[in-house]
Amino acid sequence: MNFNELMYALALQETKGVGVITARKLIDVYGSAIQLFFAHQTHRIEKEVNPKLFRQLFSKASLLKAEKELKLAEDKGLKCLYYKDDNYPRYLLESMDAPLILFQDGSCDVNSYDRIISIVGTRNMTNYGRGFCEQLIISLKAYQPLIVSGFAYGVDICSHLEALKHEVPTAAVLAHGYGMIYPSEHKRFYQQVKESGGFLSEFPYDEQPLRGNFLRRNRIVAGLSEATVVIESAMKGGSLVTADLANSYHKEVFALPGRSSDVYSKGCNHLFKTHKASMITSGEDLIEQLGWKKSKTSIASRTIQPQLFLDLEGDEKKIYELLSTNSMYSDEMARIMELPIYKISNCIFQLEMKGLIEVLPGKLIRRL
Repeated sequence: MNFNELMYALALQETKGVGVITARKLIDVYGSAIQLFFAHQTHRIEKEVNPKLFRQLFSKASLLKAEKELKLAEDKGLKCLYYKDDNYPRYLLESMDAPLILFQDGSCDVNSYDRIISIVGTRNMTNYGRGFCEQLIISLKAYQPLIVSGFAYGVDICSHLEALKHEVPTAAVLAHGYGMIYPSEHKRFYQQVKESGGFLSEFPYDEQPLRGNFLRRNRIVAGLSEATVVIESAMKGGSLVTADLANSYHKEVFALPGRSSDVYSKGCNHLFKTHKASMITSGEDLIEQLGWKKSKTSIASRTIQPQLFLDLEGDEKKIYELLSTNSMYSDEMARIMELPIYKISNCIFQLEMKGLIEVLPGKLIRRL
């Protein structure tokens, strides 16, 4: 990716009062961060853009900070994953509040994994939760998913270590920059996780693990995967926030049930009561509910897709072309194509039968 594009995007992302959702909209309006910058320099304000907000973009300080940050990332061997690039995590891209830029330490290509599971939970893990975590990883090993967590105490680090122990790839999302490791006790595991699946962070290199950063980090943990598993949680905690975020992204959420008297099962039981999670007591439950056994598409079926595409016409062809850039929900397609939902649903069924698309958990539709 062009250095200037990254620099202007990073400066935009870090502008006070903008936020990633607005930043993406601005880039979409102008076509690129570079074109947005030159429009700003020439005072060309599009009608969709708030003039007051437009004028505060690209301060000299924000540009210098962004340039410094990108050069530091290069010096430290970090990759910059830009949301418009092919190497940006595809599941995360489906979240409207995904960062414009992620800094990656490690060579793992997240998109090389069809199956990605986030595992979260309390920092005060019990033997009950620890035993389930190990059995879950063992059950999933045959499918070689990428296990994502937050590298914190408790369930997070247990998930990473069990994945390493059983040779299942694992990746960690940090709530700070790469200038430090938090908690410091986990430094000894850093290299192993880096070599397995690597680290991701949206934060500047010297950013400290501030309290608000953990909530920001949680949206990435939820967005990176196709499903989130909550292993033990009290009635309040970051893992329940992650579960809520996963629900808002139309992702599947699973949780481990426990006795009503157990403090660190109350959060999971609450998720069931509020219909925000499905109950699992084994890895087989998750495998079955995600349809992993049925979703192993043969190489032969994939190779006939170009020929099948030649036979598409009408609304089926339009939907297939619409899915070429992003996965979508059927209601989004109905709105864009100005068609009733029953027509969209029928086309989706036909395309699925032809092996051209896949309906993911949460009813998200993607092109194969």
